[in-house]
Amino acid sequence: MDWLVSTAEFLVNEILSQPAYLIGLITAAGLIALKKSAGQIVGGAIKATLGFLLIGAGATLVVGALAPLGEMIQGSTGAHGVIPTNEAIVGIAQEQYGARVAWLMILGFAISLLLARFTPLRYVFLTGHHMLFMATLLTMVLAIAGQSSWVVVVVGGVLLGILLVSMPAFAHPWTKRVTGNDSVAIGHFGTAGYVAAGATGQLVGRRSRSTEEMNLPEGLRFLRDSMVATALSMVLIYLIMSLVFLGKVGKAEAFKAFGENGAAGASDVGDYVMQSVMQGLQFGIAVAVILFGVRTILGELVPAFQGIARKLVPGAVPSLDAPIVFPYAQNAVLIGFICSFVGGLVSLGLLAWIFHPAFGLALVLPGLVPHFFTGGAAGVYGNATGGRRGAALGAFVNGVLITFLPALLLKVLGAFGEENTTFGDADFGWFGTLVGYAAKTGETGGVILMLLIGVAVLTGAIVVQKRVVETGWDPGARRDALLPPDRARATEHTQAAAGPSVAYAKIAPPRGAPKPPPPPDART
Repeated sequence: MDWLVSTAEFLVNEILSQPAYLIGLITAAGLIALKKSAGQIVGGAIKATLGFLLIGAGATLVVGALAPLGEMIQGSTGAHGVIPTNEAIVGIAQEQYGARVAWLMILGFAISLLLARFTPLRYVFLTGHHMLFMATLLTMVLAIAGQSSWVVVVVGGVLLGILLVSMPAFAHPWTKRVTGNDSVAIGHFGTAGYVAAGATGQLVGRRSRSTEEMNLPEGLRFLRDSMVATALSMVLIYLIMSLVFLGKVGKAEAFKAFGENGAAGASDVGDYVMQSVMQGLQFGIAVAVILFGVRTILGELVPAFQGIARKLVPGAVPSLDAPIVFPYAQNAVLIGFICSFVGGLVSLGLLAWIFHPAFGLALVLPGLVPHFFTGGAAGVYGNATGGRRGAALGAFVNGVLITFLPALLLKVLGAFGEENTTFGDADFGWFGTLVGYAAKTGETGGVILMLLIGVAVLTGAIVVQKRVVETGWDPGARRDALLPPDRARATEHTQAAAGPSVAYAKIAPPRGAPKPPPPPDART
């Protein structure tokens, strides 16, 4: 049996949990199904893999650029508590539950493919690291509740498979509003925040203009370049926070913010200030790398998926990581990041003032990395349905969710709740809490309750798919009716698979945003 465990761990840790490899294999399979030449198959697979590696490289740069800023904010405010970091809590849990996580993830992915094939939910979840994160969470809450190993793997695998096809469906009406087509879905466990942001945009947007239609004086036209605007904004934020931090803690402590392992990172005040400027510029580069990676992978993966759809899952839609929506509203990404972080700060204040004393909820600090990725995506969703107000308030709501939900999740994580870190994105919070409390009711009762939760999620997703997605409901139609004709930019789109031809109104993407491939019958 040891070789089976080793094989499972290898597949999970070295292939399935590596999105780049998974995307390359999926792209190759699709190109093979399209009967492309060997050169096209190899080239397409490598290019798709490189696209995901670019996204990963950009994400690493983002994390590196934000790390000193997070320390400055924490030092300036004096806040102490739990910092949600998916990678950290997963790494801690893997030491104890590694084998069960591996089997649960493999089973969950297999079940998701079966559900995609035999239900209306034609979504194939390709964000490998988020599959690993959710598999780890489910293993933790079931094992901590005292469930036996077979229940952890089998029931957890069923729940994971259901989530992998259901969450993209819940978000898809808003995703189509963002992209204007059915070529991609969102495959990221921050979905509750994105749906909330899109719904918030519907409520508050009305005549609010898109974040991408900013009217700037002639002298500020350079800010129309999203990379320049992002870098400049982060430089200003860094400079302000670095000076506040310097005044709060003094030179000796402040200079360490740019060092590694506590070493002095800045030699004097001038060096300290200029390192702040450099970190802001690095952030702008990181976002540009992510956007380029998104464009690269879409150019290869979406056409290849048509081959997979024909052979394995008719009408399959790839569900991809959150940055896939960034190019459609690049200004909204920055607005979303900032407003989500503000929502996290406000929520932290409420936790400290009310909910920690009254209910014993942990103080969850606003981690800059989850607020950038989920907040940026929430800004894009909010902008698509509510313009600038939608982007700002929708991302603020996301910030509230990813602060309170992790605090609730800690209640079912047992001893892992003392690790000063937890899962950060919205879906981990609400689903992990529900499953965790259900699992505590005993083996038989817990299994029944957990499966009922899974059935409820799956049924809800199928209803949304059939009655909302496939009927062509547009969450931004009411707002478009209020806009002047020259601002209500509508584009005709045809629903994928066998659905009817419908029109989706959307905010036009900026130049360079990914474009959907032509339908199969339009290709030569």
